[in-house]
Amino acid sequence: QAAKSARTVVISGVPDGLLQNDVMADILMIHFQMSKNNGGDVEEVMYPTGREGVAYVTFEDQEVVESVLKKDEHRLKDKRLSRYYPLKVTRYSENVSSSIIPLVALPL
Repeated sequence: QAAKSARTVVISGVPDGLLQNDVMADILMIHFQMSKNNGGDVEEVMYPTGREGVAYVTFEDQEVVESVLKKDEHRLKDKRLSRYYPLKVTRYSENVSSSIIPLVALPL
């Protein structure tokens, strides 16, 4: 099993304040489990993160990270949202993120 950071992606563009945090985390989990979104088994969704509109999704397999990153456009759609929201999915990198969030925020 690859290190947790290697199985994690950073999601930006999450609509803040529309729904309760746990509901939004569920919607994100469902989105990233769907095969039409190149998704797979999600181990954990971390939302909220202390950064507005940002969530972390950790997959059970690193291969899913690669396939999710290959998808051109992720559109967050759910009947509880009034419209779809484009999401930006990037690879989690400790080098980049450590300057933004304290590493204690990501349990390893």
